[in-house]
Amino acid sequence: MSSSESEAENLSDMEQEDRANAYTESDDEVSKNGDDDDSGAGAEEDSEKTVSWEEMGLIDTLCEACKALKWKAPSKIQREAIPLALQGKDVIGLAETGSGKTGAFALPILQALLENPQRYFAVILTPTRELAYQISEQFEALGASIGVKCCVIVGGMDMVSQALQLARKPHIIIATPGRLVDHLENTKGFNLKAVKYLVMDEADRILNLDFEVELDKILKVLPRERRTFLFSATMTKKVKKLERASLKDPVKVEVSSKYQTVEKLLQYYVFIPAKFKDVYLVHILNELAGNSFMIFCSTCNNTVRTALMLRALGLAAVPLHGQMSQNKRLASLNKFKGKDRQILISTDVASRGLDIPHVDVVLNFDIPTHSKDYIHRVGRTARAGRAGKAVTFVTQYDVELYQRIEHLLGKKLPEFKCEEDEVMALQERVGEAQRTARLELKDIEERKGMKRKGRGKGGDSDDDDTEQFNGARKRIKKNGAGGGGKGKGKFKK
Repeated sequence: MSSSESEAENLSDMEQEDRANAYTESDDEVSKNGDDDDSGAGAEEDSEKTVSWEEMGLIDTLCEACKALKWKAPSKIQREAIPLALQGKDVIGLAETGSGKTGAFALPILQALLENPQRYFAVILTPTRELAYQISEQFEALGASIGVKCCVIVGGMDMVSQALQLARKPHIIIATPGRLVDHLENTKGFNLKAVKYLVMDEADRILNLDFEVELDKILKVLPRERRTFLFSATMTKKVKKLERASLKDPVKVEVSSKYQTVEKLLQYYVFIPAKFKDVYLVHILNELAGNSFMIFCSTCNNTVRTALMLRALGLAAVPLHGQMSQNKRLASLNKFKGKDRQILISTDVASRGLDIPHVDVVLNFDIPTHSKDYIHRVGRTARAGRAGKAVTFVTQYDVELYQRIEHLLGKKLPEFKCEEDEVMALQERVGEAQRTARLELKDIEERKGMKRKGRGKGGDSDDDDTEQFNGARKRIKKNGAGGGGKGKGKFKK
């Protein structure tokens, strides 16, 4: 099969991704809870000597900021990239998910900003909106003592309020390429002629999302005299092309990690008939109760359906997908980050870069079609030296995709043991919840249809609300309090 052959050709990519799976440990994507970031050398058990922040040439203010965030010492990518960036070189950083890439470009940019303060100093491009907000938090945390101003420019938010933020001339602009181009074309007086730094984070993913046209437009309006950092998990042909187009004599920094944390990330598969997928999901959530879960689905519709089904069973689940408005996406994410909800059900929009320290278990409810996405999904757990579990659901239709994942990992995964009798005992209850979820989903679709016909686009946010926060109460009232209410009680026992 041609796709298998192409996977074989890209073996070097695979090897890098394979390492990424092993190396989900040293993560210094910032966190509000700084302890999440014993990222650096502390997390790396290399025999090399530990380098301090001061020894890398960072000024005292930034060294203090790192210590305040509980970053004890630089991670490997930071040790390699920061000194080169401080010398004014263009850098290509190839590093896996959770290796502290953000710190590797944020610190040199902040140091350069202190030496030469100006507005519109740096532009950071990211593939997803959530990652943009996370990078902004990190810049603000590191630059708190120097008063750095950041502005996040992403789709799904109001253009006018973003234009007002840009008019205040922030130091750092963190953007998704599409919305940045919208502002360059439509916002009067906004240009990037003074920008000194450009960063493309998760460049392979930006290019996979077909942002090439937007990137070309952005590169054309940026000054030639600038520093450029390109960070990517893999060196694909597209990334090489982008490197040739946008970087001058770049220095490549590649972090290859040894298999340090494989034992900390326990990976399993469960082979099941497709028609009983929901029943097995509920059984595994019961078996591992008390943990926080990220469940990955392949479609927006399936995330909502699964969330509604789990809520009908009394489990606190929130969906996160690309068709929700940006405010709702952030609300979902914050509920999960704040531990108000134990289960986040997401499409691959949340598989890259997001740092949620307390994810205990990742469930691949729908197997990823690209085996490299598997690496990024399971990289959401076992971060910064913590332990974690990942369970992949394999139905009779997924065998080939699963074999590709095993080929990428270079090993066979153990089976997650389930007692079939215990699983099947839940069948009736889950069937009832599926029916409730289908009715609610139909209700949401009808309401969306009515709003499109009636008031135009005014009411979409209500539908997001229904998808996210309606909970079991409204549904129980709708379906007669008896059945749903009793069921919910039973399930909690």
